[in-house]
Amino acid sequence: MLPTSHSYTASSFQTIAIFAKQKPSETVHSVDDITHSLTQIAEALAKTGRRVVFGSQTAERFSLGSYEALDLAQIGELADVAIIVGGDGTMLGIARQLAPYKVPLIGINQGRLGFMTDISLEDMMPVLQDMLNGKVSSEKRSLLQGTLTRNGAVMHHTLAFNDVVLSRGSGSGMVELCVHVDGHFMYNQRSDGLIVATPTGSTAYSLSAGGPLLHPSLSGIVLVPIAPHALSNRPIVVPDASEIVIEVVGGRDSNVNFDMQSVARLLHGDRIIVKRSDHAVTFLHPEGWSYYDTLREKLHWNEYPSVQGRLK
Repeated sequence: MLPTSHSYTASSFQTIAIFAKQKPSETVHSVDDITHSLTQIAEALAKTGRRVVFGSQTAERFSLGSYEALDLAQIGELADVAIIVGGDGTMLGIARQLAPYKVPLIGINQGRLGFMTDISLEDMMPVLQDMLNGKVSSEKRSLLQGTLTRNGAVMHHTLAFNDVVLSRGSGSGMVELCVHVDGHFMYNQRSDGLIVATPTGSTAYSLSAGGPLLHPSLSGIVLVPIAPHALSNRPIVVPDASEIVIEVVGGRDSNVNFDMQSVARLLHGDRIIVKRSDHAVTFLHPEGWSYYDTLREKLHWNEYPSVQGRLK
């Protein structure tokens, strides 16, 4: 089970770290737009007497030399909360790195979808002020830890917030996998790959591949085959206390990635061991936030306004 959510007051947030997407898309927001937003946030928070620091890469990228810049380890030790200005990809990267430090995160959506960065740029200042004054709801999200072993030796070990994905190489045939859960043989599978996702990751690649949506508070891990050869290979949700071992037994040029990062080429006999991490990430949301509101907005479940609120 995930740890119990924490209660926050205005005094909980005295040192605030700010991060932004490192490579802004010119088709969404320009560097000048993001610099303006970052400066606006920093100035408003500094006026309240709070200490405002920027991630060192963010400060350098957006020429914010007038503010204190710290590396991630320093921020992990000092910050009471981190504000992430960007899309879900930016949030994923910062969340993985700050998870060991238990720094809660607030997401401001400068991307497109925004399942995790749920505050709009247009509304950010009044919403942030309310949240940092204690009008906030919090939730815990689980992470996965993945380990790649080869001939019994650990080749790679890292965290994943969304998913661990094994996939076939471009232009090659199917990959063949043997999957065990808690030491029990589950299946051999021929497919384009396999997604192992957290509840948070159930709205990412897993959803595109036909996997189920898992509420973030659920204690589960979902396994979703990618274009399986046998239609009987279906998505399955296993307890998040499970240890999942995936062995590559066939196919050419297959690879593994963790949140679309740390790509490694796989050989026959390689094993990827996936289980829940001991770390969790805390998301802070505006008071009254609902996961179902997010799903309805992002997945366009509000196409029929005449029936909204029928059960109220």
